[in-house]
Amino acid sequence: MRSPKLDANVRALLEQADALNAPPLDQLTPQQARVVAANRDPAVMGAREDVHSVEDSKIPGPAGEIPIRIYNGSPQRPAAGMVFFHGGGWVVCGLDTHDVICRAIAKRAAATVVSVDYRLAPEHKFPAAVDDAYAATCWVAANAAGLGIDATRITVGGDSAGGNLATVVSMLARVRQGPAIACQALVYPVTDLGSLDTPSYAEFAEGCNLTKAMMVWFRNHYLASETDGLHPQASPLRAPDLHGLPPALILTAECDPLRDEAEAYATRLKAAGVEVLLHRYPGMIHPFFSMSGVIPQALQAFNAVARTVATSRPSLG
Repeated sequence: MRSPKLDANVRALLEQADALNAPPLDQLTPQQARVVAANRDPAVMGAREDVHSVEDSKIPGPAGEIPIRIYNGSPQRPAAGMVFFHGGGWVVCGLDTHDVICRAIAKRAAATVVSVDYRLAPEHKFPAAVDDAYAATCWVAANAAGLGIDATRITVGGDSAGGNLATVVSMLARVRQGPAIACQALVYPVTDLGSLDTPSYAEFAEGCNLTKAMMVWFRNHYLASETDGLHPQASPLRAPDLHGLPPALILTAECDPLRDEAEAYATRLKAAGVEVLLHRYPGMIHPFFSMSGVIPQALQAFNAVARTVATSRPSLG
């Protein structure tokens, strides 16, 4: 039974997916799931927009080199910068799966976006992705001048698991007194792996693309133990103190199991005195942000993130 709250375009997309009768992600191995993620329909993902330049590189990391992709949206220097962490439950996806998104943000913001190919689970359990994400952010800040980035205008962000990493990097930067982060741009971030019992999990456990069973699958691959799910670096909603964190744009999807925990995080940030702009997209699912070819609201979300990056303040554009 489909939720009556679903947007008409989203409903049609889900019905088309059902007709393929493909096994759900949680019934696949991580390797099989990565193949599925790498072969998403380009027509759904959307067009790759032209930017000034794109360069693949590798930077030093805590356990070897970290692949990155640098998108220059404009030849003008210095530009605003963004360190982007892709979604995919810490298990799937990479630079290519989020190429459309990074190009769109870089172009719309006239900014430099650095996409980070952090280590994936289960080969690399928590906190490997966190360690890579923080190291990459430190590298971008330290090399801002060479990248043509204004070091005072660096945003961290990402979708889903990537949004989770951006929040955690912001916390680590506060505790470790650097690097300076101007803003967070979080698209339906995971904020609590310690519990999957929110009302949105109950309402959208099935039938809206991302299921509760899939989130259990992701969590089990990412974490080495249940106790890890209580750690603030895995579940930022459980951090005892959120004071002093960068301003945040938080975008959520109405028909998403992760909706409530993301919005609860926004509430806690506000209570801690952090500037927050929260916007829920009615009728949307996880991951509408990766469906700009068929979901117009994804383009609206691109614009919101880009405006936030360009101004280094939470904005809907």
